Parts: sequence; structure tokens; C-alpha cells
Amino acid sequence: MDMGQCNDAYSAIQVAVALAKAFDCGVNDLPLTLVLSWYEQKAVCILLTLLSLGIKNIYLGPTLPAFVSKNVLNYLVENFNITPTSTPEADLKKILG
Repeated sequence: MDMGQCNDAYSAIQVAVALAKAFDCGVNDLPLTLVLSWYEQKAVCILLTLLSLGIKNIYLGPTLPAFVSKNVLNYLVENFNITPTSTPEADLKKILG
């Protein structure tokens, strides 16, 4: 489901929270993936907000933000299952299995 631009992430989280409540589970237990595209600096604030909420399984791209060094990326991958985007076909294959 396309929820719009990165600044519409709040709406996506509200949908995820409602689904988690309806299915009596946590947001990260749902089969959902969030993809943030880095076209504006406000996406960094949105990412930090999502991380502070404990949201996992986020795809980032088409390029990683400048502050994401190799060590930072490793931490994000290990703790939040962050995935850099690749090609649409490869990403869909990962998401859909």
C-alpha cells in the first residue's frame, strides 16, 4: 500500500498501529515493510522518529543518507533490520519471499 511521501509516514504508522490492535499483536509482528526514499532532509527526522518508536524492517534508498557510515548501517541492520534498497525486482523478492 502506497502511503504517499516520506512526510506521510505518520499515517502509515497509524494504519500499522490500528492493524496491530485489530490482530492483537505488535506492529513489528505484522507482515509490513516501510520504504523511506531519501529525497529531502526531513526524511532523516522521520527515520529517527520511526527508530524511536521501535519500528523495524525499514528499507532506505535510493541512496543512504550521508550520516549512515558502515558502522551505523551495521548497527541499524542488526537492531532494526534496516535494508538499503537495491532494484525494485530484488526488493520485492525479499519482501514477498
